[in-house]
Amino acid sequence: MKRHKHLFEKIVSFDNLLEAFYKARKGKRDKPAVASFEFNLERELFRLQAELESRRYRPGAYTTFLVYDPKERLISAAPFRDRVVHHALCNVVEPLFEQTFIFDSYANRRGKGVHAAINRCQSFMERYPFVLKADVKKYFPSIDHEILKSVIRRKIGCPGALELIDRIIDGSNPQEVVPDYFPGDDLFSICERRKGLPIGNQTSQFLANVYLNVLDHFVQEELKLPYIRYVDDFVVFAGNKACLHESRLAIETFLAKALRLRLSARKTHILPTTSGVNFLGRRVFVTHSFVLKANLRRMQRRTQINLSAFENGTLDADKLEARLNAWLGHVRQADMWRYARKFYNRLYFNHNIPVFRWEDFVWKVLA
Repeated sequence: MKRHKHLFEKIVSFDNLLEAFYKARKGKRDKPAVASFEFNLERELFRLQAELESRRYRPGAYTTFLVYDPKERLISAAPFRDRVVHHALCNVVEPLFEQTFIFDSYANRRGKGVHAAINRCQSFMERYPFVLKADVKKYFPSIDHEILKSVIRRKIGCPGALELIDRIIDGSNPQEVVPDYFPGDDLFSICERRKGLPIGNQTSQFLANVYLNVLDHFVQEELKLPYIRYVDDFVVFAGNKACLHESRLAIETFLAKALRLRLSARKTHILPTTSGVNFLGRRVFVTHSFVLKANLRRMQRRTQINLSAFENGTLDADKLEARLNAWLGHVRQADMWRYARKFYNRLYFNHNIPVFRWEDFVWKVLA
């Protein structure tokens, strides 16, 4: 595999840092930290560039909070200047790894996404009678730093870029402890090996794809089976159950040996494709898909919160309309336009929402 060098100069160039700032700022211009950085933009970028070039750059402390939607997760927000560095790094390094990603990896990639993954899943369901649906157990807290760095070094040979990547990985805040032992471990292996990437970082999303890219190639090149992955959720298709049972064992063995990961027993199943498969928040069938009931209930709660915020004056009309548009678009993709019309008509008649002409809005999105 070709190892790329002379990347650090591109990462720390002023033009790249400026582009990274605009990406990091997107959708967050009203945040005080962003406004403060932008007010002294040139000075802040030159200071950041000088720290990077002199190797004095150190990531700041994360702001953490828990979300319980649908399950408890620790979300970590890096300081804004660190987010600029994350985007600057990804601008240069991500395209190099993009060349190594398989076609059917759909998370955090341009031209991919949830809807494309579900469409691809349906096309495989037309051709194969059985599917293995699997999920990696506590993926982000389980990513092993040593293994991740070794995977990156197969592609990157620039000392400056590697030092920056290592600094970002090593600067990860403590994540949930996943007490799994693997062959060859001793009693203290859990304490000695650093694990976990913070959910919420641009770099974490990218590095999560890099880490499981090893699995992607194993399934497609060694097992030679149709396969789709979105972050840590994946589906594998075959003509019979016996093949998928063997494949499941092979995948479990590979994950444990190569990446120190385990599958979630509760979320890993082998099913006939005619019965549908729960994938990326939907129940997917060959000809159609439905949003899962738990997701519908969750969105109803979010909508009520957004409406209350709008009525209290803490959410403006444009943002409310954008959020409703996003949800309706998602539901429309899932073949549930009748549900969307009924749900939002009920909201319209129960709330005073002077955001848009309701009839035009609904039919514009659902037509």
